[in-house]
Amino acid sequence: MALSDKEVQYFTTTIKNYSEYDLTEYSEKSLKRRIQKVLDDNKLDISTAIQKLKNDPDFLERVVKDITVNTTELFRDPQVWQDLRFRILPKFKNNKNINIWHAGCSTGQEVYSMLILLNEMGLYDKAKIFATDINEDALEIAKKGEYKYRFNIGYLDNFDKVIKENPFNYEEYNDVPYSKYFKINKAHNSLEINNFLREKPIYRKHDLVKMENLYFAKFDLIICRNVIIYFKYELQSKVFKLFHEHLYTNGYLLFGMHESMLGEIANKFEKRGNFYRKKY
Repeated sequence: MALSDKEVQYFTTTIKNYSEYDLTEYSEKSLKRRIQKVLDDNKLDISTAIQKLKNDPDFLERVVKDITVNTTELFRDPQVWQDLRFRILPKFKNNKNINIWHAGCSTGQEVYSMLILLNEMGLYDKAKIFATDINEDALEIAKKGEYKYRFNIGYLDNFDKVIKENPFNYEEYNDVPYSKYFKINKAHNSLEINNFLREKPIYRKHDLVKMENLYFAKFDLIICRNVIIYFKYELQSKVFKLFHEHLYTNGYLLFGMHESMLGEIANKFEKRGNFYRKKY
């Protein structure tokens, strides 16, 4: 039987009351699906799970991690990365520094995609990369930079489209070897990001719900893809305000393909394709 809104509310309220986490402003639709998976995986009904949340802090922590983990991949949605390469990042080439924040970075493939792109554009040394997520397990994977090769093999096509090809000039082809950026071991089913890339990002645990800016910095580009889709409208509005406060004027904000900015705050941005430029 499907979970009711009331059961979901009781579940998230219990987490809020017994931990530092607040999922009460997450969308019920996505929460229902994820909570149901937690129940199925642990062979629990909702009332037993709620009692376990109250009495077992390790279980609660594990549940939050399961609910908040998001999937990501190398150069996800190549067209977005082509826009970054040819339309957005060149605007910052005369900057002394380029500050980029990956909010909700998950397991880090997007962070490494950005670093690879910056390196190919000659902007690597100027860039300061900050990456945050609520999920500590995901952050540990990101820091290690080790992924399953067979899971990522399809995304090497994305690498080719963004790094090797130029959609605006089909005669241009940059024969960049994969080994420049990662070690592939097919026998061990591993794809390992090279050390010089892994050493660059500053990773931190961070909960967007709490509205903190961990870095006391402003940014030229904030990337938050496939995160706000899980938030209710009120929480989305708060997060948009947070991003607006910590972007430089003319800085850019990037959301996922199916996410957009709504409400009054949108007037302070100019939408350009998938990107939002801060006007003031």
